[in-house]
Amino acid sequence: MQLAQRSVAPAGPAAPSPGSGTEAAGEGRPVERSGDDTMAPRAGGRRGGGRPLYTAEERERRDRSRWTLVQGVLAAAQFFVFLASVVLVLRTLLTGEGLVAANVSVVAKTMTLYAIMITGALWEHDVYGKYLFAEAFFWEDVVSMGVIALHTAYLVALATGSLEPRSLMLLALAAYATYVINAGQFLVKFRRARLDRKAENSIGGAGAAAAAPAVAVEGAR
Repeated sequence: MQLAQRSVAPAGPAAPSPGSGTEAAGEGRPVERSGDDTMAPRAGGRRGGGRPLYTAEERERRDRSRWTLVQGVLAAAQFFVFLASVVLVLRTLLTGEGLVAANVSVVAKTMTLYAIMITGALWEHDVYGKYLFAEAFFWEDVVSMGVIALHTAYLVALATGSLEPRSLMLLALAAYATYVINAGQFLVKFRRARLDRKAENSIGGAGAAAAAPAVAVEGAR
């Protein structure tokens, strides 16, 4: 955000102060300058010129979308189902017991995954205008496809009996490993969103402080 600044020349001739600006040829009066020498990032921008996670318009659409709250609730639900399922799957692998409970837990985890992926696509469309692979979440969506593929492979293997129990449990753990990676990607993005918002607020505060002297001068004129 650029703040135009203008220097006010004194009524009579005066010697320019050091660093006050360029002098006109053959005269001692300073030349008026406009603009700010400091290069501040644009509102919503990031250091290095990268795209912010949300523009002002996208953030407003995110806050209006009914799917934003749904995503938060489903993400928490999926995580707790995941924790319970991991315990049951590991128990089956280590003791050979509880296969039915482990299978039920993986199916429940897969259903919550499908729910969050469908509503997530609707949320992405509300905010970015695309159901999948919006620029801000492109790689998260790519990895999500792998997560869905492994969970779906588990369901197919369970329904057809094509894998023996141990291999089935190992496939479930592989699916869970990709889920953890994908969840980590989203956590990084949400942290970035908070940092972007914090940077915007600090830029806005600095801009208001810098504008105050100019407003006072204009009010006195």
